[in-house]
Amino acid sequence: MNSIRRSLLLLLAVLVVAALVPAMVAHADMTAPAAPAVGAPAPDFSLTTNEGKPASLKDFRGKWVVLYFYPKDFTGGCTLEAHNFQRDLPKYEQAHAVILGVSVDTAESHKSFCAKEGLAFKLLSDPDAKVSTQYGSVMEYNGNKLSARNTFLVDPDGKIAKVFMGVKPDSHSEEVLKTLSGLEKH
Repeated sequence: MNSIRRSLLLLLAVLVVAALVPAMVAHADMTAPAAPAVGAPAPDFSLTTNEGKPASLKDFRGKWVVLYFYPKDFTGGCTLEAHNFQRDLPKYEQAHAVILGVSVDTAESHKSFCAKEGLAFKLLSDPDAKVSTQYGSVMEYNGNKLSARNTFLVDPDGKIAKVFMGVKPDSHSEEVLKTLSGLEKH
């Protein structure tokens, strides 16, 4: 009898969760800003770099921009993703592209992260997650806002050319390079 009772309770729990999830997803979609769409102007911003200087998206007009958002300096996936971008940096430079990493970490944390990991591209500090929010790339973890792992390829005219949501850090740089190569030919 206990086995039947447990099975019924489990079934009831599954049905309750199944009924609540669509409502939770609908609510989340209404409160979180959408990511900019392909073809739309990329929202401009000014953030502090790992060098302690301001950088704006408009500073890079005329070049391709790989604007990648990531959760946290000195963590496994974020370090792997950064190393792969660094490894491929000469290929990005050949394509007239710059890499800009964005997280809610401080400029000082970015400076230490770049020094420790040998990164030669800019990391931008978005401590209030304002830019991450503009790009639909903010998430909560343990009550803190973090940047979600998304990337936006911005064309030389400042328009969104490609959006990568929820990327995999181990193969992402190759994916971006392949896309960039295809877009350059058009």
